[in-house]
Amino acid sequence: MQILIADDDRVTATMLAGILRKWEFEVLAAADGGAAWEMVSTHCPPIAIFDWMMPTLDGPELCRRVRANEQTAGTYIILLTSKDTTGDLIAGLDAGADDYLTKPFDRGELRARVNVGVRVATLQSKIREKVMELEKALGTINQLEGLLPICAYCKRIRSEQNEWNQVETYITKHSNAEFSHGVCPTCLEKLLDEADA
Repeated sequence: MQILIADDDRVTATMLAGILRKWEFEVLAAADGGAAWEMVSTHCPPIAIFDWMMPTLDGPELCRRVRANEQTAGTYIILLTSKDTTGDLIAGLDAGADDYLTKPFDRGELRARVNVGVRVATLQSKIREKVMELEKALGTINQLEGLLPICAYCKRIRSEQNEWNQVETYITKHSNAEFSHGVCPTCLEKLLDEADA
């Protein structure tokens, strides 16, 4: 899984990248908020770790931009900072961060918080797949809605390719419906009357 690190402190960024690579993550790195925004916009990483104080865009502003963009809004953001007051925590979360980690960070706490991000990103990915499946299924169902051109005499339906198909053939092709054939009571009575005549 891909993780973006945005931190202007090279020591912290290098240390974070090394740890995350050991944990088998693919790491992208940006040295300031502007570069981080470009990377988020281009790569849409599932997880990002943003430093609070950076040139160009600070962490909270970067969080707001990520959340405001439909393509990037699902990125799980951990805000990394030396700011540790309750007010700072609230401000960071209000800006759009999902989690908050203070410097100097504990490696075990980093792993736990990144694992939460992995779980959330994995669930979001599965939800996106299910939504796509549902949209595809809905598209199939929608093909049977609306006006169907049907012959008044033989009851065949005209397809989009201007071919005339039996009702059963058309519906089977455009849905998951299957047919079994029988004789209704009215038709049975008519057939028996014709046989007696």
